[in-house]
Amino acid sequence: MNPAFVNKVSSVIDRSNDVIGRSIAWLTVIMVLTQFAVVVLRYLFNVGWIAMQESIIYMHAFVFLIGAAYTLHHDAHVRVDIFYHRMSDRGKARVDLLGSIFLLLPVCIFIFMMSWDYVVQSWSLLEGSREAGGLPGVFLLKTSMLLMPVLLGLQGIAMILKSLVIISGEPTTGKGR
Repeated sequence: MNPAFVNKVSSVIDRSNDVIGRSIAWLTVIMVLTQFAVVVLRYLFNVGWIAMQESIIYMHAFVFLIGAAYTLHHDAHVRVDIFYHRMSDRGKARVDLLGSIFLLLPVCIFIFMMSWDYVVQSWSLLEGSREAGGLPGVFLLKTSMLLMPVLLGLQGIAMILKSLVIISGEPTTGKGR
């Protein structure tokens, strides 16, 4: 295994997910402002738009689904950490390697496979909201169910590569797990 190549590949994946995650994080600000506007319009002016309310759901879904890989990259997922924090870097790398291979990647593949027909059908119909005045792009929302496992799987591959380098004793670059 060529550590320079492995570091370059994992670095490209890390940077890509970092850019995507930082970009998608701005939706949280827009989501809060939109929710504030919905409340003000509803309770002060007795006005409301279904599309505006649905947009909050879309943004919320995008933040969680598209931001999952960013969260994994920054080791910010919730976990019960009884033994992991006491392990050496090689021990942590072994846990990350096995967890990524036997848990993360299979779950990503499963989610992708189970979502595929659902998303393709939505695209074939150019599915829109069932509500009058709702957003026309439900198919775009459903596409995030395919983007999430792809981005998360790529981040898992980056973790696997970094773990292999750490286990082999070669120096790594960039952020660790």
